[in-house]
Amino acid sequence: MSFYAPRFWPTWLLLALLRLAILLPLRIQYALGRQLGRLLYRAIRRRRRIVEVNLELCFPEKSAPERRQMAIEVFENNAIGLLETANAWWSSTARFENRCTIEGLEHLEAAKANGKGILLTAAHYSTLDLGGFLLGQHLDFYAVYRPHNNPLFDHFICKGRNRFIKQLINNESSRGIIRNLRNGNIVWFAPDQDMGPKQSIEVPFFGIPAATVPSASKLARLGKAQVMIFAHYRSSEDGHYLLKFHPVMSDFPSDDEISDTTRVNIALEQAIREYPTQYMWVHRRFKTAFDGSDKAVRYE
Repeated sequence: MSFYAPRFWPTWLLLALLRLAILLPLRIQYALGRQLGRLLYRAIRRRRRIVEVNLELCFPEKSAPERRQMAIEVFENNAIGLLETANAWWSSTARFENRCTIEGLEHLEAAKANGKGILLTAAHYSTLDLGGFLLGQHLDFYAVYRPHNNPLFDHFICKGRNRFIKQLINNESSRGIIRNLRNGNIVWFAPDQDMGPKQSIEVPFFGIPAATVPSASKLARLGKAQVMIFAHYRSSEDGHYLLKFHPVMSDFPSDDEISDTTRVNIALEQAIREYPTQYMWVHRRFKTAFDGSDKAVRYE
C-alpha cells in the first residue's frame, strides 16, 4: 500500500496545514481554532446534531440558549484540540514550559509507593494528545489506543504519540495491558465510548443508560492494579493546562462488575463537569439499546 495514492491526498493536505499552523504563536492558534470551530458548527450539521442531542440529554437543567452556546464551545474546543494535537506531535517541550499545573500529585505518588500497577482512567477530552504530551514530561506511562481507520493518519498518530508515551498498546491486546499492570507500570486508558452491546454492559452515564465497557473492573482484577481517575484540561483561554490526579478508588474492584463500572462512570462524569465543553460530545455516546428496542437515542 502506498501512502502517496490519491485517496491519501486529503490526509496529507490536513497534516501539512496542521504542521504549518503550529508555527504560529499559541494565542493566534487558539483564536484560529475558535473561528474554525464556529465554522464547523455551522457547516457539519450531522455532527452538530449529535452534540446537541448529547447535551440535551446530559444537561437538562440548562436552557436551550445555554446548551446552544455549549455546543458552539464544543466545536471550538475540538478545533483547538486539532492544533493542540499537532503541537503534541511536533512542538518542543520548551513551548509549553510553565504552562502546566498538576493537581493531586500526592495521590499519584502514594499509588506508586504501593508498588502495584496503576490504571490511569480518563475520558476523551479535546486535549487528549496534548494532555499525554504534558504528562509525559513528568512520568513514564503506557497508553491503550484503538488504531485509526485511516492507515496514514494512524501512522502519524503512533509516531506522534511515541514521542511522549513509553509504549502504545492496541486496545485488543488485553494480555499486553494486564502484563504491564502486573509489572507495576502506569497504563492510561479511556473507557467512555459506546463500543456496542457485545463488549459492553448498560450502566448510567450522566443519568442516561449507556453502553459502557467494564474494562476498568476486569483489568484491575486481572492486573492486580489500582484504578485512578485522571483528567486534563485547558484551564485558561491563553493556553494554561491542568493535569489532575484523583485519589485511588477505594475497595476497587469489587465482586460486582456493574457496580464498579457505574462508579467509574460517575467519577468520569464529575471530572467532565469541571470543563464540560472540552469533552468530546461529538461521539454518539448513547447509540446502543441492549434490548433491541427503539430505546437507542436517535441522532439523525
